[in-house]
Amino acid sequence: MAIHGASSDDLRLFQTGEHPCGYWPERPARDLVLDPNDPRLGTVYPLALGWGFRRSGDLVYRPSCPLCRACVPVRIPAHDFVPDRSQRRCAARNADVVGRIVAAERSEEQFELYRRYLRSRHQGGGMDGHGAQEFDQFLIGSWSHGRFLELREPAPAGRRGRLLAVAVTDVTEDALSAVYTFYEPDAAQRGLGTLAILRQIEWARRDRHAYLYLGYWIRGHDKMDYKRRFHPLQAFDGRYWRDFGESWGAVDALR
Repeated sequence: MAIHGASSDDLRLFQTGEHPCGYWPERPARDLVLDPNDPRLGTVYPLALGWGFRRSGDLVYRPSCPLCRACVPVRIPAHDFVPDRSQRRCAARNADVVGRIVAAERSEEQFELYRRYLRSRHQGGGMDGHGAQEFDQFLIGSWSHGRFLELREPAPAGRRGRLLAVAVTDVTEDALSAVYTFYEPDAAQRGLGTLAILRQIEWARRDRHAYLYLGYWIRGHDKMDYKRRFHPLQAFDGRYWRDFGESWGAVDALR
């Protein structure tokens, strides 16, 4: 299969074999994957975000499951975003948190936080055994346009506060894409996952990016349903990006 219009030549698209779904393990899953050996992949990636694709390491993929359409690509129009009361409370509660954008390069401090997070949130799920190589392959890759947004506790001048969270974020000309966020398990009361998105929205606004891509929303999933709380939200129906409210009927029809 090929995608036309990505450049003067066609971009090949592959479909994987069936595998257990990462979100609903009892369901079979398949993905569409852009040719990982194509040297144009980094150039095409910003377009692929607009087609509902997502990055994991060097792979750019989109779910293409035979019996399920639960994964819905969503994005926030950054300049139109209005936080709700809960999100405003989260921002106020974390007003002291210091944000810093750094190169997408693994540090020992980041890696140790990542390991603590996986042991707490994904124990027995296959990721809790990730080492440094898996960290680099999964979060950085070889061609991505990524940055790390570090969130830290305040500290005296000349020192760095404790690292609370890292939001792995891809940067394109028109958008940011939230690839993955990991955070300190013992600071759950801060709402660091929500805070990371709020700070990424601020980043997008400051640098005049139109959108923050959030990956896939899954209705009723305890780790994916939270994305509907960000307004306004747009959902991709396979052809067009639509207002999330208008997309509910289309999404239900695909399930």
